[in-house]
Amino acid sequence: MAALDGVRVVACSSVYETEAVGEVADQRDFYNAAMRIDTDLEPAELLASCKAIERAMGRSAGPRHGPRPIDLDVLLFGDLVASADPLTVPHPELCNRRFVLVPMLELEPGLRLPDGTSLRACLEALPPGQRVDRVGPLEPVAG
Repeated sequence: MAALDGVRVVACSSVYETEAVGEVADQRDFYNAAMRIDTDLEPAELLASCKAIERAMGRSAGPRHGPRPIDLDVLLFGDLVASADPLTVPHPELCNRRFVLVPMLELEPGLRLPDGTSLRACLEALPPGQRVDRVGPLEPVAG
């Protein structure tokens, strides 16, 4: 992954292979992982940098939840609760996505939302279904 000024990767989860969910279900499986970072960037700056990395890696406009080479999201930003276009933190779908919760909880099993909600409780409340298979460690990130 490209280096990003003002961002230091603290920890990376394993990589998980998951079936597609959302509006375009008939597509290849996705690979998902989570990272914990330290950053000097403001939330909107971090999101803009993530979107720049996506474009540099070949992502272009397409259908919502459609096939894409990469998708970077800002899920949490410390204890910040904010909603300002184009970023809402915590991410509004975080507690509904097994493919997000599993790698996040691997990094920090006791992780909570800013309001105190346990992400483990969110995961346990999800209906069974979506396959989330650990396929291996994320390659080390230099820095």
